[in-house]
Amino acid sequence: MKNEARGNAAGSGVCKVCMWGYLPAASPQRTPLLHPTLVPITALDDPLKIVCNGGCGFGIGISESGKLNTWGSTTELGQCYLISGKQQEVPEPYLLPTDSPIIQAAGGWAHCAAVTGNGEVYTWGWSECVPSVTLNAVEESEQVQEDDIPPDVPGTSLQLLSRNNVNAARSEPLPSSGSPLRLTGGLQGRTKQSGRQNQRNLTCKFTENRVVEEVLKKRKVVSFEDGGSPESPTAADENVFSPPFLVNLDAGIRIASVAAGGRHTLALSDVGHVWAWGYGGDGQLGLGSRMRIVSSPQQIPCLNLTEKAVARSGVPIPGKCIKAIACGGRHSAVVTDAGALLTFGWGLHGQVGQGSTEDELSPCCVSTIGGLRIVGIAAGLWHTLCITDVGDVYAFGGNQFGQLGVGGNAAELSPRMIDAPLLEDESCVEVACGARHSAVLTGSGKIFAWGWNKYGQLGLGDCNNRDLPVQVTMNDGGRAASIACGWWHTLASVHMTPLASNHQLANTASSIHPPL
Repeated sequence: MKNEARGNAAGSGVCKVCMWGYLPAASPQRTPLLHPTLVPITALDDPLKIVCNGGCGFGIGISESGKLNTWGSTTELGQCYLISGKQQEVPEPYLLPTDSPIIQAAGGWAHCAAVTGNGEVYTWGWSECVPSVTLNAVEESEQVQEDDIPPDVPGTSLQLLSRNNVNAARSEPLPSSGSPLRLTGGLQGRTKQSGRQNQRNLTCKFTENRVVEEVLKKRKVVSFEDGGSPESPTAADENVFSPPFLVNLDAGIRIASVAAGGRHTLALSDVGHVWAWGYGGDGQLGLGSRMRIVSSPQQIPCLNLTEKAVARSGVPIPGKCIKAIACGGRHSAVVTDAGALLTFGWGLHGQVGQGSTEDELSPCCVSTIGGLRIVGIAAGLWHTLCITDVGDVYAFGGNQFGQLGVGGNAAELSPRMIDAPLLEDESCVEVACGARHSAVLTGSGKIFAWGWNKYGQLGLGDCNNRDLPVQVTMNDGGRAASIACGWWHTLASVHMTPLASNHQLANTASSIHPPL
């Protein structure tokens, strides 16, 4: 049913990408976009094809040629431009140290990750979110002394990309412009995984002095725990930015998709195994501990289903492999090929769906929906959504702004079906979560949204919150093929007739560039 519904949703015609919500550089006077608005064609005439989840105040998409594109960012609010790309209203390629096409990407609070067609993963962002690394010159004869660093770059001759090792890094030499850098890092404090995980060598090249300078800059990043809002106060701590680099897994491992949370990342391989890294203080890495920083990718042991894996409860996990992954603010969720849902991480708002507010340090089956087959998942800051094979949507976790879509604002500690009148005759095929809003795509190509709407992220023409699903009206009758949510915005890939596409493009151009 799901595949048939997806085919119906895809429809025919020209595919365009629409956006709404808070993408400051993409709207007049940096105001929220309250209605679906066509994303302008890229300067390279390489249209966007895939919309990606994540991004705080900026959009993420993949072009037809496989280039990762970003747009909508500003330098003074939300994400720093090093993570999101420079301030821009038109999507532009984000420079990655690879020529391989990008097939999937995701953005967290202060980091991003992207997967290539070769199964490689590149990641970048705030130091706590990415594997910890040290910088060593490949050619020690080429060094930059402290006096060579531009005056606008704070710190000493080197700012290490991990807060834990800043002092040690300051004694390391920095390669000159154009010299390849080798980023090496290993796990800080072993887990009980029997030493199978070795220290990872992570590599990237910098060919412009500008990029080397950017590596060293410190930026203040808004804390996602301060309210998940562009107006939240900036964090007191300054954090070092890590540029895009290759996450070097063991030979033969090919990653198919990634998910990015508040400060952690999950990576799903083509054979259904899951790796995790980043911040793990609430159990969101599923490694059975509260280790705060896991500085190299670690395979989640109980999700290796080929070894007769069992959940924390001791019950065997149904299925042979993992098929889907999702990261929330401080929790995670995965789905097996048998349709079993497992969650782990912070549980204060019920977002792990175990009927309590306790944290789960290892993946645990959500038993209350054991008779249902889950085919899709998404996670927000404090809530989780999932879709069954018959197109029903279940929600659990925090509900302060109606983000569960079940009416009211009471939290749900266990999955509850969204029994909304507007979804009664619809079969949902895709779900997405922003920080505190939600959206679903139906088999008929309709989009429904609900939850927090302060920045127009529901696309309903106003800034009023909704606690039940409401249909998002697509101009000129477009049929949505896919959806994605950033923290404060929503994206959709929409199929339109050529005539409707041209009409909307003209309207979009006039709305983004109003007459003087």
